[in-house]
Amino acid sequence: MRTVIAGGHGQIALRLERLLAGRGDEAVGLIRNPAQADDVRAVGAEPVVLDLEAASVDEVASVLRGADAAVFAAGAGPGSGAERKITVDRDAAVLLADAAELAAVRRFLIVSSRGADADATGPDEVYTAYRRAKGAADDAIRARSAGLDWTILRPGALTDAAGTGRVDLAPDTGRGSVPREDVAAVLVALLDAPGTAGLVLELVSGDITVDEAVQRAGVR
Repeated sequence: MRTVIAGGHGQIALRLERLLAGRGDEAVGLIRNPAQADDVRAVGAEPVVLDLEAASVDEVASVLRGADAAVFAAGAGPGSGAERKITVDRDAAVLLADAAELAAVRRFLIVSSRGADADATGPDEVYTAYRRAKGAADDAIRARSAGLDWTILRPGALTDAAGTGRVDLAPDTGRGSVPREDVAAVLVALLDAPGTAGLVLELVSGDITVDEAVQRAGVR
């Protein structure tokens, strides 16, 4: 399997790339900064320099062609302003989805956030913009029922703790946190679970294994 991952130098993406490479898959990490290429190679992935805030849909599609799946794991990140929440967390996600359709890459995963909502409010302008941008991106992905086999993953509060391999994955989990390592493991399992296409799933730490959680989520 060849998987193209937007935000290829992000904390979740690097973990995902390592897992995919470790099982013999091809992982491609899209990065803005060429200086990050060695870090992507170090986890076994192929770095491709492509700025999703500046690239055209044709440029992105040219990288996606021949892939089996695309994963949007990018984000403007802490310290960025409200404007970049829109250009990265919303617009870049939509661009990747557009390009995936153009390149005929049907399997599409997006890492969103629990509480994402296009009409959300928050304690400050930037956090409100973040939640709204994620929610708007999710809405745009959900509208593509014919062109993409999408799954939207909405993790709770992210931590750098060691993964436990045990999670709660459901349309509504309630509040909670989850290690980034476990988020990456769930993404790998979702790539292997076409039955989860068309689902919006929240993710926090829980009591059942990743594989069992994904299997249960895909039973409808």
